[in-house]
Amino acid sequence: MRHVVAAAIGCLAIAAAGVAAAQPPAGAAACTGCHPASARVTSPVPRLAGLDRTAIVRAMQEFRAGQRTATVMDRIAKGFTDDEVQAIAAWFAAQK
Repeated sequence: MRHVVAAAIGCLAIAAAGVAAAQPPAGAAACTGCHPASARVTSPVPRLAGLDRTAIVRAMQEFRAGQRTATVMDRIAKGFTDDEVQAIAAWFAAQK
């Protein structure tokens, strides 16, 4: 049941991101403080725009669980709910 609810939320987040791709969800604007918005910027921190939604969600889950090495992302990831992570990931995936 939990997986069904999570899948439904993910689908809604994707649909919402498609409708309002120009409007970032709450929390997404903070990501560009470290993650470059432009492909012209050279950075060791990956660019999020255009990345696969599931890859972004998986990374956030791994940061939260302490399974991925981080300097600050482990703490940042813990500040987002699952719904917020889904919405942010869907929005970044929809960006070019």
